[in-house]
Amino acid sequence: MKLPLVPADPALLVEGRTLIDVRAPVEFAQGSLPGAVNLPLMNNEERHQVGIAYKESGQQAAIALGERLVSGEIKAARIEAWKRQLEAAPDAIIYCFRGGLRSQIAQRWLLEAGVERPRIEGGWKAMRQALCARIDDAAAQPMLVVGGLTGCAKTSIVQALDNGLDLEGCARHKGSAFGRHPLIAPSQIDFEHAMGLRLLSLHGPLVLEDESRHIGAANIPLEFWRGMEPAPRIRVEMPLDWRLNQIHKDYIDDLWTIYRNQFGERLGWSLMRKQLSTALGRLKKRLGSARLARLQRLQTLAFREHEAGNRQAHEAWLAPLLTEYYDPMYRYQLEKHTERRFLHVGDWDSCLEFARAWSQQQRDGVAN
Repeated sequence: MKLPLVPADPALLVEGRTLIDVRAPVEFAQGSLPGAVNLPLMNNEERHQVGIAYKESGQQAAIALGERLVSGEIKAARIEAWKRQLEAAPDAIIYCFRGGLRSQIAQRWLLEAGVERPRIEGGWKAMRQALCARIDDAAAQPMLVVGGLTGCAKTSIVQALDNGLDLEGCARHKGSAFGRHPLIAPSQIDFEHAMGLRLLSLHGPLVLEDESRHIGAANIPLEFWRGMEPAPRIRVEMPLDWRLNQIHKDYIDDLWTIYRNQFGERLGWSLMRKQLSTALGRLKKRLGSARLARLQRLQTLAFREHEAGNRQAHEAWLAPLLTEYYDPMYRYQLEKHTERRFLHVGDWDSCLEFARAWSQQQRDGVAN
């Protein structure tokens, strides 16, 4: 029986096509394709048992065991789950790890139930290779890197541009000690897939924020990182009061909104306090015991004031956090990399306009 195939074309991801991932949940958690829904052929334990049978007795024995494990009501329930998803997204496409046995079995069972859908040729592996190749290719594109002290809203400049690549957004992390997102961070694979997906629509000059290679738990792919390092830079400079308002928004207001919406008032408040106090505690080595203890006292008092309605009280610990931790660290990095050139230094608005003009010049240069 010849079952329909579609090529592992990343354009499917750009289109936003729903993908049915029939791999086991443990595989899906390690990294999936953008837009994928995990409706496994086998659960983790079934996959484990079949894997042992394959190693000890070969493919046919593994197939026979799989058919025994996934049969009767279990088989019917999994077919029904695929059918419900296809009712919601009739153009969905099926895939497994290499586009082989598991996705073919799912196709065959669906066809027997009266539904025909294609699978991705080469499966997850082929599509991942295409996304990673796009990231490596993008390393050769012109890049402009946006730098500046913490609180200068560098990410907002990147997000305001149609050619901006928000690496922190892909990593779901703000790239600092206080930058962890309340929701679970993506795996390294999912970070790379989010990055590759964004780059599929960016074939000209790129604008991105100055980052270390590590953003939270994610690492920028090496080839792309090597492209970032020598790229020209601009630097945003804003007054301390402006920056303080910005990190108050990032570290307190926006964070609280996410925690409250996700976990409710009581649990969300407790989790946010824990995150911020833990993040501050991790700075002991750089701040020293005395300064850390002072900031911890100020943070505790700020939370009490916040509960009483004075949310501005956080400025008592956020201001010294900027001036005693973040600012010296950034200036040290500037001194360490004196070879880096800045095409422009200015306030937020002028840096945004410069990035737009630079991007247009790059496009015009390519066109000419």
